Amino acid sequence: MKITFGRFLVISLLAVTGAVSTANAGLPFFGKDEEVPSLAPMLEEVTPAVVSISVAGTQVSRQRVPEMFRFFFGPNMPDEQVQERPFRGLGSGVVIDAERGYVVTNNHVVDQADKITIKLVDGRELEAKKIGSDEQSDIALLQVEPTNLTAVKLADSDKLRVGDYVVAIGNPFGLTQTVTSGIVSAMGRSDLNIVGNGGYEDFIQTDAAINRGNSGGALVNLKGELVGINTAIYGPNGGNVGIGFAIPANMMKNLTNQLIEFGEIRRGLLGILGGDLDSELARAMGLDVNQGAFVREVNAGSAAEKGGIQPGDIIVSIDGKDIHSFTELRAKVGTLGAGTEVSLGLIREGSRKTVKVTLDDYVAETVTASQMNPYLEGANFSDGKTQDGMPGVLVSEVQPRSPAARLGLQDGDVIVGINRQRISNVAELRSYLSENEGVIALNVKRGQSSLYLVIR
Repeated sequence: MKITFGRFLVISLLAVTGAVSTANAGLPFFGKDEEVPSLAPMLEEVTPAVVSISVAGTQVSRQRVPEMFRFFFGPNMPDEQVQERPFRGLGSGVVIDAERGYVVTNNHVVDQADKITIKLVDGRELEAKKIGSDEQSDIALLQVEPTNLTAVKLADSDKLRVGDYVVAIGNPFGLTQTVTSGIVSAMGRSDLNIVGNGGYEDFIQTDAAINRGNSGGALVNLKGELVGINTAIYGPNGGNVGIGFAIPANMMKNLTNQLIEFGEIRRGLLGILGGDLDSELARAMGLDVNQGAFVREVNAGSAAEKGGIQPGDIIVSIDGKDIHSFTELRAKVGTLGAGTEVSLGLIREGSRKTVKVTLDDYVAETVTASQMNPYLEGANFSDGKTQDGMPGVLVSEVQPRSPAARLGLQDGDVIVGINRQRISNVAELRSYLSENEGVIALNVKRGQSSLYLVIR
């Protein structure tokens, strides 16, 4: 027994030794004078452009007072209770222009902040002011004193491919200058509802570890060029599970350029209604493609009509880049500035065509209610905001004794929801009304009050 065991042990060790020797035969050997492959040289150039952001402010919450309390406490009881709570937060940012001191981050990092401080890799702390932000794409632009700053170079994120190596840099959990690496897992992720209903999503997905505090940080390629702004993670418990999302650098650049030039986002508007092309619809229409944006309706006088787009067209590309869904098309168009000329590739009756369209100004869209629902006739709708800054549909010019007036709509009302679904603009309201029938409950903000108006 002992002899047999000893022989077995010797044979096993020899087998392992042989396997290790064989496996190592193909590996390079790095001597003392040979340089080991490393990302360190690239990171030494890039990390000074990634900053830590700390914010402080007061969060205001409003809660409507129930009718029973107003009954007991009399007419002087306010309609709502307002609570103010101080808060502090941490995030990341990226210097994109060293000469002018521009720093980009996520809107949710600096939202409602009264004080914003950035900390550079060399330990300096600088006060920052917010130039502008866009809640619907989760981008914010800050500016600091441009003193000895380092900016990151921007890559063409449209050239990014699934499988490309990327590096995430940020400050997760307040741990400054943390670097993780991975690959691009997917492109054009949308319908994730990360930035809320009505948001513009066209995310890069990566398995580079992204955690809380990484928001607003840099996603770079192996050349040290910025390909995206880290924004969100997918994790049931709030931790990293290898699914992170970043806003493409090209999308960020389009938005920040508008903030710099106008101080606000002036979205492009195509002027179509539609949905995703799926395999079932493709078979019904005899198409040889299964992805794209199906055009159901073209608004009269819109940029789409002027450009020659027709109902039934399938839009499959924008400026030579493939489009996989209507949501992706909406995100790309909505983050381009008004007046931008785009080239759209489409399929019409089995033939491929290319049309050029000059985008309208999204905020200038105003439609009469009768165009959306006859029960709303007598009012005009346009994109607007509530007194608290919540985006919605502004009601104006309500004609006396009209269906809209009988319903209870008034000048200055802002529609923020319909049948418990969030509505942020005219296009969303019109799209919902065109696709749904039956009872309609409009959630209306009137000053500081909230009410529902029901269409039966």
